[in-house]
Amino acid sequence: MSVNSRAARALKEILQKPGNDTCADCGVPDPTWGSCTLGVFICLECSGIHRNIPDISKVKSLSLSHWEDHELKFMAENGNEAMKGKYESAVPVYYYKPTHRDCQVLREQWIRAKYERKEFCEAVNSFRYEEGTRDGVLMKRGRDNGQFLSRRFVLSEREGTLKYFTKYDAKEPKAVIKVDTINATFQPEKIGNPNGLQITYLKDYSTRNIFVYHENGKEIVDWFNSIRAVQLHYLKVAFPGATDAELVPKLTRNFLKEGHMEKTGPKQTEGFKKRWFTLDHRRLMYFKDPLDAFAKGEVFLGNRDHGYSASAGLPPGTHCNGAWQHGITIVTPDRCFLFTCETESDQQDWLKHFNDVMSAQMSPQEFTMEALFKHRH
Repeated sequence: MSVNSRAARALKEILQKPGNDTCADCGVPDPTWGSCTLGVFICLECSGIHRNIPDISKVKSLSLSHWEDHELKFMAENGNEAMKGKYESAVPVYYYKPTHRDCQVLREQWIRAKYERKEFCEAVNSFRYEEGTRDGVLMKRGRDNGQFLSRRFVLSEREGTLKYFTKYDAKEPKAVIKVDTINATFQPEKIGNPNGLQITYLKDYSTRNIFVYHENGKEIVDWFNSIRAVQLHYLKVAFPGATDAELVPKLTRNFLKEGHMEKTGPKQTEGFKKRWFTLDHRRLMYFKDPLDAFAKGEVFLGNRDHGYSASAGLPPGTHCNGAWQHGITIVTPDRCFLFTCETESDQQDWLKHFNDVMSAQMSPQEFTMEALFKHRH
């Protein structure tokens, strides 16, 4: 039997062990690479990140590389479960563990935090995300001119706020954002920077967007996890009996879906106009431009038992003047909303998300949000 086929058989056997069938870093099934110095099996994309830390991780293809006997033995003795026990034994509950769907900067900093900085090995007792305050400069997009300029940001656990200042030594902040209204989500494509972070928060019951980045990937991911740490602290105070498992989903969340649709106005006789839509759980917001500070409007999506529904197509007789023909009708207790999508697959994807949201039970907080929404609109 050739060395290669012997190694292939040995690797196939090792891959059968629990935990080795998914990437050790992002969880995607069927890893095709291994780190013969860390003893973990990883996917192609994560292997590219491991290649950037060659003094710590040496990667090999499971099918194309030559594996030495001692390397195979090392992989057999270790593997994903054992190494998770070593490198992830003390990950704080608020720390965002990225999946294969997340952007490069989140995955790279997770991998570097684990293996290069060894942040989550048992020996580390305090995390810099929990220092209670964070003060630094981020590049922030101007609301009106679209230019990114450096702004000082200060996060305070004691005050429960994130503030930003237009000048470093300014006495008064330009904005004071309560952390319990913040959502933060990485948006590299939209912002046009690989480290682009979108921060949304409620201002006078309206959603406000700000777009920031930092040239250093570690710095922006540290800000993101520090925001999550402060949020968890506040949730523990607000819900003293709740478990971590119940609180963590209330921290920052990725948008369910974003993209262009066309919409008509409330009379449904106006022309269909192209808008950028963001579905943030039960809020469907629409913007003239993806980087607008404020939504032009939003739709609250309640539970289908309370008069909410979403279906394909438009009501008979609707004058559809736009280029896009794949219609969606959303019915709420107060009015109908009509949209069109460019393709049928896009229409089906939006509908799936709308119906998933409308099928989910509403929390007491969401009933409050619905009441505020009706009051405002």
